[in-house]
Amino acid sequence: MSLIKSISGIRGTIGGKVGEGLVGVDIVRFTAAYCVQRSKAVPGNRKIVVGRDARISGEMVYHLVSGTLIGMGYDVVNIGLATTPTTELAVTGEKAAGGIILTASHNPKQWNALKLLNEKGEFLNDAEGKEVLRIAELEAFEFADVDHLGHITEKDYLPYHIDRVLQLPLVNKEAIARRRFKVVIDCVNSVGGIAIPAILRALGVEDIECLNCEPTGEFAHNPEPIPQNLTEISGRMRTGKADVGFVVDPDVDRLAILCEDGEMFVEEYTLVSVADYVLSHTQGNTVSNLSSSRALSDVTVRHGGSYSAAAVGEVNVVTEMKRTHAVIGGEGNGGVIYPECHYGRDALVGIALFLSGLAEKSCTVSEWKRELPQYAISKNRIDLSPQMDVDDVLRRVKEAYRNERVNDIDGVKIDFKEGWVHLRKSNTEPIIRVYSEAATMEEANALAQQVMQMVLR
Repeated sequence: MSLIKSISGIRGTIGGKVGEGLVGVDIVRFTAAYCVQRSKAVPGNRKIVVGRDARISGEMVYHLVSGTLIGMGYDVVNIGLATTPTTELAVTGEKAAGGIILTASHNPKQWNALKLLNEKGEFLNDAEGKEVLRIAELEAFEFADVDHLGHITEKDYLPYHIDRVLQLPLVNKEAIARRRFKVVIDCVNSVGGIAIPAILRALGVEDIECLNCEPTGEFAHNPEPIPQNLTEISGRMRTGKADVGFVVDPDVDRLAILCEDGEMFVEEYTLVSVADYVLSHTQGNTVSNLSSSRALSDVTVRHGGSYSAAAVGEVNVVTEMKRTHAVIGGEGNGGVIYPECHYGRDALVGIALFLSGLAEKSCTVSEWKRELPQYAISKNRIDLSPQMDVDDVLRRVKEAYRNERVNDIDGVKIDFKEGWVHLRKSNTEPIIRVYSEAATMEEANALAQQVMQMVLR
């Protein structure tokens, strides 16, 4: 059993003992702490939006969360089965004090989480997240009396979300419709099975083959949208009967793309390609995190803009995007953030912009990929043992490579002439992530293994 408390919320495996798994006591305590923090940040606003993915535990967690919110005197806007970006947009649509998304993102079905939003529909910043953690430890809660309990209203915000996407100036619905794209999608039996067919139909795509689109929460495969988990859709694409494949994670903030021949477009290139399209129409700056491909920087410079890197985590990328007035940004895990719509990773926005670019270019997906800067990225992990001191591991790596360019704002990133390696402790799993990039996969793997062997000695 696992329970991870961080500034972005609380995440864990369902069941077990208090403090070891994600159980009712923890859910109530952290929801109440969030209410206290929101009452200070947005005094007088007593409305919270709650949305959830299709996890088996989702309904149970929702009842605990909504009951706690009502007990703390907050009105709940229940948007039901909803994507993370839909929930983010609903917060501002409702002018709410914040929102809670019930999803463990790419984690397997036994996991769930409370992801916490501010009144802008964005994730809590570092100070706000730490304040929630502090309040939760104090358990200094004061619940409402019977005359001041909150109420629940239920709304569907997917049509609002889709309308916002369609209104984006760079979403070329007419060009998409003219191409008559044939699209295969894999929505891993979660809310993407509702949202992705809906946005495709709204964009004028009529030929859609749906895989794993029943929102049962029984994930058909490991829900992280990486190549080894996408063999079913890859096989379908190899028949040559479709133009593009789209895969999302359970809460639909990450987008992976497959080429017409079944080969992976590579999730790093989701952001790179969408940025290529956006920057061809709108000159400006871009941001991604330290674990993302150099290709975004290359594309940005090619279009006359400036690139900046942020620490890993959506809130860090958004902060840097605002500082640099970036026109697009995101993360190399398939997360596209387009401020013209909102400051959050959004697979619906990613699909709409990607198809617009593909339609305007009049090419295949693989042809577009070949036009982009070519790098190979290797994503590895080191499972943490109880006796492993992560801070000491990172210190040793930094010292060993002190003669290289080292960035330590988030773990340790080593920039070699031939590529880079980034090590950091995951915020969502008990692991150290080890990402590396070079001109070829062999070189990227070699760089990663060189550093990992030093760590595991």
